Amino acid sequence: MEILKNIIFVIFSPKMGWEEVKRSCIPTGRLFVSTFLPLLIVLALTAFVPLAFDKTATVAGKLMDAIITFASFLVTFYLTSYLLSSLYPEIANSQSAIDRLNDFIIYNLIYLIVLQIIKNLTPVDAAPIFFLMFYMPYIVYKGVDFLGVRNNKQLRFTLLASLMMLLLPVAFIWVFNLFAIN
Repeated sequence: MEILKNIIFVIFSPKMGWEEVKRSCIPTGRLFVSTFLPLLIVLALTAFVPLAFDKTATVAGKLMDAIITFASFLVTFYLTSYLLSSLYPEIANSQSAIDRLNDFIIYNLIYLIVLQIIKNLTPVDAAPIFFLMFYMPYIVYKGVDFLGVRNNKQLRFTLLASLMMLLLPVAFIWVFNLFAIN
């Protein structure tokens, strides 16, 4: 229940949300296993919902979409964690700092996963959901203090982290779809 509270706070009041995440001290492994992975499974399952209203959709196509989407967000988590800790070693100088960085990435990706789930559940192509993705950089910006990013690096970190978390899933979906077609 505490994780759900943290997710809601991070989304609706990011500054207070990151303070709550810091106070709650939920282990990263627990957050990953009890929230991130189940949400990815829900995301994969909602890939089949368009079968109910899209006559051109096939089970095989939606199965491929489910696997690709699941894999793209999972790979995005690991790659973003690796790249950010490599590019900003001062925020990953201990195991607790690495856990904090991973929590940061997980909470931001959860926001994007929830948006993707909503998109999968709507029968029309909803442009507002697409634009809600661009709220995530604000969540990232409000989390730089949570990570301890120095003032002179906050803007660059915000831009880089936001671009990674927004674009890597899209890029992986595109690449995986290229290989799936051939």
